Amino acid sequence: MNQASGSVQLNSLLARLNDEGGFPISVLADSQGLTIAWSATHGLDPERQSAAVAFMQKSVLQVSKQLGMAEADEISFSDTNGQHLVCRLFHVNNYRLILAVLVPERDRSYRRATNQAVNEIHKIWNQFWK
Repeated sequence: MNQASGSVQLNSLLARLNDEGGFPISVLADSQGLTIAWSATHGLDPERQSAAVAFMQKSVLQVSKQLGMAEADEISFSDTNGQHLVCRLFHVNNYRLILAVLVPERDRSYRRATNQAVNEIHKIWNQFWK
């Protein structure tokens, strides 16, 4: 049995997420913003998105601490054209990960697709990196 590596499986998962959700780019990053896996249409840069996601995550951590709020599980940044960057923050074992998707339209649903992706990421991660 020839099973794909964890990295290949994560990249394939993100490609499926983009196809099914209609997202032009998705990135899985660690808490420092380092890209673990990604999928994007031509011309989009996953490294730039990962850096933006890490910056947003650090800012939210500071705000949460100052306001005495619990840890954030989602961050969203919207523009005036209706596009928004959604970052789902979650833990797998002792690792804090961020799944970021660019949602191209204001009314496009993303929550179910990203929930399913997070569940699949847990399965893949636990299979290869316990």
